[in-house]
Amino acid sequence: MTLMLLDSASLWYRAYFGMPDTLVSPTGQPVNAIRGYLDMTSRLLVKYQPNRIVACLEGDWRPSWRVELFPDYKLNRLDEEGAEEEPDTLGPQIPILLDVLDALGIPLLGVDDYEADDLMATFSVKQPGPVRIVTGDRDLFQLADDERDVKIVYLAKGISNHDLVDLKWIQDKYQIPGDRYALFAMFRGDPSDGLPGVKGIGEKGAALIASAFANVDDALAGAHAGHDSLPPALAKKIIAGADYLKIAPTVVQVARNAPLPQVDLTMPKAPKDLSEIYQFKERYGLGASVDRLISALGW
Repeated sequence: MTLMLLDSASLWYRAYFGMPDTLVSPTGQPVNAIRGYLDMTSRLLVKYQPNRIVACLEGDWRPSWRVELFPDYKLNRLDEEGAEEEPDTLGPQIPILLDVLDALGIPLLGVDDYEADDLMATFSVKQPGPVRIVTGDRDLFQLADDERDVKIVYLAKGISNHDLVDLKWIQDKYQIPGDRYALFAMFRGDPSDGLPGVKGIGEKGAALIASAFANVDDALAGAHAGHDSLPPALAKKIIAGADYLKIAPTVVQVARNAPLPQVDLTMPKAPKDLSEIYQFKERYGLGASVDRLISALGW
């Protein structure tokens, strides 16, 4: 009864950089991101055997409510025209990939003014487990939940060597209680999202704070009270970062209440006619990548 949530943008970026750019269509158009995404999905389906699936998309990768609180949110990713920077040969592949997934019957979902992370977070609390969240983004570690059997299929090391992140994995990796990853990230920051964290506090200091306190308010109170677990220099940095810490929970924590429409998450059944899918295969030279996914779907 496993639900698989695909962090699509994370997957197609990983596919794009992980597959050779010599993979092209008969007309010479690069298809490495498409083929890599399809191949990764096939292997994940075979390994985890989900009976529900959805490919989550960015309704807005810089939601207005996050940017309003923190204008620099992901500002580091903007190009000179104010759009998200991406490789020239990746952008044209994405609509084709989405068309292929749609033809295969794999549900696609994006919600205006919410990131894919927020959709996956909302699914993870509203849908029964087991839930497996497929991503290369460590932000989603905050969703690990042993009680509800929510784990993160973390692809930083690739499909073959991926980590299955649960609370113990987080505890062992960062030396913090596994359910406090979001708090740890608030203090440490995340350069990839343009989030500075609290000035002067790195991973070691953030781990110490997350080990001693359950939330930002407790950490601030502990800093002001000279809590025994906080060296004076660290307490001073926490107090100095109070303004950032007011907004950090909303900006850093994923939203668990995104307005999800009704979506049929059941695994797609084989259509009577596969001709549309095979047309994509031939037109774009997707070869065995399509065949593997059809096989993984049990068609």
